[in-house]
Amino acid sequence: MAQVTVGENEGVESALRRFKRAVSKAGIFSDLKRIRHHETPVEKYKRKAQQRRRSRRR
Repeated sequence: MAQVTVGENEGVESALRRFKRAVSKAGIFSDLKRIRHHETPVEKYKRKAQQRRRSRRR
């Protein structure tokens, strides 16, 4: 779960921006999209292959 503590002199907009960044880094939305719809074995294989390719580049 992504958490952001708002500082005393910090605006809501900047805290919201930090929260959005934390959520995207944690991969919450991508997990949610994947869970909402059934994933066929072929789609699962393609997704994992793409993740492997991405991890090799880094």
